[in-house]
Amino acid sequence: MESANQGLLSDAMTDVPVDSAAAARTSAPEGLTLAEEEELRSELAKVEEEIGTLRQVLAAKERHCGELKRKLGLTPLDGLKQNLSKSWHDVQVSNAYKKTQETLSQAGQKTSAALSNVGSVISRKLGDMRNSATFKSFEDRVGTIKSRVVGSRENSTEGLHSPSGAGDKPPQDNAPF
Repeated sequence: MESANQGLLSDAMTDVPVDSAAAARTSAPEGLTLAEEEELRSELAKVEEEIGTLRQVLAAKERHCGELKRKLGLTPLDGLKQNLSKSWHDVQVSNAYKKTQETLSQAGQKTSAALSNVGSVISRKLGDMRNSATFKSFEDRVGTIKSRVVGSRENSTEGLHSPSGAGDKPPQDNAPF
């Protein structure tokens, strides 16, 4: 019986005796009659035989399952995708995920509001700065300098004429102010 079941036993089960003859050679525990011992040994042999049969049936079922999956075109990758999808769904419905999502959402809303406020403050401050006396004075000085530069450029080009006749056009004002 041991040779028939040897390939079917898992590594965890190798220390369990399968050969009932080897088990019979051990001495009977104290407190058991010879008849009780024989009955227990018989029951042990039956249970071990059932275990071997169940392992064979399980192996056959696993082979059949593999054949069905192959015929249906299901690959191990499909199974992995399905497991990952189910795991992700389980994560999404977990309380920890929901709390984290809610917290991050609130943080995003607060950050957005804060950035909006900062933008408004900066815009207001720039407007205030533009309306300030210092900025107006600076703007007036830049305008004065511009008019002097543009005016001196016009005066220096009045006597020059281009041979192509383009000198008849006034110079373009490309100044930034």
